[in-house]
This record gives sequence, structure tokens and C-alpha cells, in this order.
Amino acid sequence: MGWLISLAVLSALIFFHELGHYMAARLMGVYVEVFSIGFGKKIASFRWLDTEWRIAAVPLGGYVKMKGQEDLDPAKTSPDNDSYNVKKPWQRIFILLAGPAANFVLAYVLYLFIALGGPQVLSPVIGNVLVDSPAQKAGLLTNDLVTSINSHDITTWEQMAKSIAGSEGAINLTIERGNYLQYITITPQMRESRNDFNETIQKRMIGIGAAGVSHTLEVSNIFSYAWDKTLWASYIIFGSVQRLISGDVPAKELGGVVSIVQITADASENGWMAVLFFAALISVNLGVLNLLPIPALDGGHIMFNLYEMITRHAPSEAMLIRLTIAGWVILLGLMTLGLYNDINRLMQ
Repeated sequence: MGWLISLAVLSALIFFHELGHYMAARLMGVYVEVFSIGFGKKIASFRWLDTEWRIAAVPLGGYVKMKGQEDLDPAKTSPDNDSYNVKKPWQRIFILLAGPAANFVLAYVLYLFIALGGPQVLSPVIGNVLVDSPAQKAGLLTNDLVTSINSHDITTWEQMAKSIAGSEGAINLTIERGNYLQYITITPQMRESRNDFNETIQKRMIGIGAAGVSHTLEVSNIFSYAWDKTLWASYIIFGSVQRLISGDVPAKELGGVVSIVQITADASENGWMAVLFFAALISVNLGVLNLLPIPALDGGHIMFNLYEMITRHAPSEAMLIRLTIAGWVILLGLMTLGLYNDINRLMQ
């Protein structure tokens, strides 16, 4: 059952990605011939809004086939006014960006649903106070509740940590101790810490740990929660791709569609909240990966159009064909590597 849920989630994410392309294409006056979920042999289809809506046999992707646009044959164009290739470069870029943008918007909506479910968030209640730290010298105590920093309300531990790390000079804390409010001024120090990628970094800290007290997310904070989580997911995915390209993350860590399906299937066993969380993360992942400057992906086509905007002429047919072939080789190579790593993990 979990694998069926994961395939349904993946298909839904692909649908919204392609829907972004479809809506933008129609807005720009481009005729969309086919809207397909999956590749390969057609299983079922129907016509609506003068487009063939199709479900194909291999549910590992999808595509929107626009008039005058052919990924496998970039030289195949159409001179008609409703053709993709006759549109101005900025219009084509708008269509190309709409797919990844739809994934980011969908992630925000999914995090919004998670927020409406009343998730537990860590409260800004102080646990341990490090010896000789700025916090100890300023008189902070265990079980103090931080309510504001520099007159800005604080409701979560994460919010407090970000405020301290991004501050300059001394900061003014309002804390609740028992039934009384205390006002304390502290100057954070640069200390060694770990980021989300487990890398050693230096950041401003005051030397406190969390007490582990949590509370239900307040309704007034659901939109900021969804926005922060979407930004966090984007940061994680962008950072992971950057580190994979630079070699900081070994190639064996690259995962494929099997990993995505398995993770989502495992999440389904922990309830719908976990499924929504991973669906949002995978949606951002699809958006980021499609922005990579690989000719077979949206990012590659965007690069072609930017080239045309800058040079005032389109890339040559020979260049398009060579780069498109190279793009497919890179993309298929990455997919093969991801599948190879997935199989190795399953066999361990």
C-alpha cells in the first residue's frame, strides 16, 4: 500500500510541474498538443481544451508537448503563430520557469496544510547554560522563556536562534522567569557550530541549549511557518546539489526514483503528516533539479533562450542538436547512477 501511495504522490508532483508549463504556455498563446503523466506506451487518454491528456506506462516523469517544440529533435519547428518556437525568448523562459515555480508553490501549499494540522514546535525555553558563556555572564537561567529579542516577538527556538545568529553587536532579550519579566542585554560570541550539512561553521551564539519544551504551532504563524519551511527545503536541495557537483558529497550518496518512492512509502507508515512533509521536500527537489543548466531539462532550455536574448540570434541547429544529445547523455547517466546507488542500498 505504501508503494502505491508513493507512486501516487510522485505522479501528483509531476502533474503540478507539467500543469505549470501548460498554464503558462496557454497564457502565452502556445498550442499544447499533449499533456502526459508518464512516458512510453499510452495507457489511457482523453481530449479536453483541445489537448490530449494522457497517462503512459512508465510513471517516472511527464511532459507537455507544445507545438513547435521537440526535445528529441530541436530542429523540428513550426512557423505558426501558436507555436512555441515563434514566441519571444522571454515568453519561452516564462513557460519554462512555470514548471519549477509550480513545484515551489505546491511545496508552500503542502507546508501550509502541515501547519494547519497543528505541528509541535520547539519553544524558546532555556535548558543548559554553558559555563563562562555570554548567557551565564548575563544571568540567564535554566527554564527562562525568551519572549522577544530587540523588541521582536519570539515564539520558537528556531526563530530565536536565527535572530541571535543574524544580529550585530549587543542584543536585548526579554525573558519570562516565573511570573515576572526580565530584561537582559547580551553580546553574542562567534562559536563553532554545525550547519544543516554537518559542516563546521562559525556563528554568533550566546551559549544555551534547549530545554526540550514544545508547543502547538499558533494559527497566526501558519503562513510564516509554511514560508520558512519552503525556504529551508530550497536551501537544503540547492546546497546538496552544489556540494554534489563540487565533490563535497560523494556520488554514492546520489539517490534515484527508487529512493524517492521508498522514502515516501516509509513516510506513509507514520501518517499523512509525514507523507505531506516528504511530498513538499520532493516537490522542491523536482523544482531545483529542473533548473539545472542541462539541455534536456528546463534549465538547459532557459540557457538557450538567454543566449538568444543576449546575442540577438538563436543557437545554430548543429549546436542545439549536439548540446541536446549531450544533455540527454548527462541526464541518463545521472538517472543510471541514482538507480545503481538505489539497488546497492536495497541489497545492503
